[in-house]
Amino acid sequence: MTSTLKKKEEMYTVGLYTLGCKVSQYETEAIAEKFEFDGFNIAAFEDKNDVYVINTCTVTAESDRKCRQIIRRAIKNNPDAVVAVVGCYSQRSPDELLSIDGVDIVIGTENKLSVVEKVKDALKSKASGREYNKNASTTDVFCADFEPMRITRAPRTRAYVKIEDGCEAKCTYCAISSARGRVRSKLPKDVIEEVMLLSKSGVREVVLTGIETGSYGKDFDYDYRLADLICELDRLKACERIRLGSLAPELIGADFVDKVKNVSILAPHFHLSLQSGSDKVLRDMKRRYTAARAIENIERLRAAFPSANFTTDLMVGFPGESEEDFLETVKLVRDARLLDAHVFAYSRREGTPAAYYPSQIPESEKRKRSERLISAKNEVRDLVLDDIVNSQKTLSAILETRLDNGKYTAHSDSFVEIVVDVGENGADMRGEIVSVLPVSHKNGIVSANIV
Repeated sequence: MTSTLKKKEEMYTVGLYTLGCKVSQYETEAIAEKFEFDGFNIAAFEDKNDVYVINTCTVTAESDRKCRQIIRRAIKNNPDAVVAVVGCYSQRSPDELLSIDGVDIVIGTENKLSVVEKVKDALKSKASGREYNKNASTTDVFCADFEPMRITRAPRTRAYVKIEDGCEAKCTYCAISSARGRVRSKLPKDVIEEVMLLSKSGVREVVLTGIETGSYGKDFDYDYRLADLICELDRLKACERIRLGSLAPELIGADFVDKVKNVSILAPHFHLSLQSGSDKVLRDMKRRYTAARAIENIERLRAAFPSANFTTDLMVGFPGESEEDFLETVKLVRDARLLDAHVFAYSRREGTPAAYYPSQIPESEKRKRSERLISAKNEVRDLVLDDIVNSQKTLSAILETRLDNGKYTAHSDSFVEIVVDVGENGADMRGEIVSVLPVSHKNGIVSANIV
């Protein structure tokens, strides 16, 4: 492919970096494909590139700090490069990012693909010796439509497909609602075409993801929701395996389970955004469920999918969280028999209601509670893995990374992390779906033999 933009006789190189969620990872892949289509060469971010694109996150103050760090790393790699910053941090703080010396382009969470044309304009200006007029481009995301975006391939056996954007929950601790706007969904036919295209390219598993995945279809003027999409993908055998991104517990009730319980391509793994096991804390967060309702929905899914595993996100140190509240979260981890949990401390976000709540928890106490909760969730994880190993039942797994001595990393359909011994086989088996027999586990990883 020949570029219309020439740097002597070579293509311009682009390094891309993603911070944050699976939605952002998908968007970066789509941006990379657009750059390649327009004649650019995708290179390692650490290289001395002509262009750097940083897709940002703003979920915590630490996320913002890391974004700024990555931006400065790009500028240090090549002070003459065109540097573009896009995403959630850009949407919330465009002027702050544009004020960084060396940043040329700032784009929010809408029209991300426009970064390619803006970069081309900047390169032309710099090549002609003209000063580029750096600019920030953000829109009212609460009036935005779903941005047309797709990928045709993935660098791994698993691919993410963004089916939904935006969140209307307005949780009191979260800045993402203001960065992403209202719920809007990709049309079913577009999702199906993209999934089938990825499957034909060699992808074995597609993860349907969104900012609030369970709200898919809420904005349609006809009755079609996430469960309907899953059933249609199954009916068409659009791919070998579908996995779901993060789900709000209240959105996977009886109607959802009744529709999907016989879907053969749906992976029996569900990542639920639980946040807390304390009803008081959940109310203060303005979450839309109780701990009991979350457990009820987990058990309903477990009855429909007996091999199902559950993972989650849990926050400690929310303003006003007492020791008793914290212990209720520990109890939830045990009651839900979670395979794993991402534990993080509450982070004050300017402009969110919780930032101004009284009884802010000291950072030292947040760290202690994080350590205690991580210890508890690891104990529960080991009990879950004990049951898996002792059951002597085989697992279906996708071989992912090739290690030494005939071993591969893999994930089962229920999201158990595995190291598989396939024996001294010279053939490259990456991407194959195999049956494996678990034999032991250590530090959350199951050792297994191929059947």
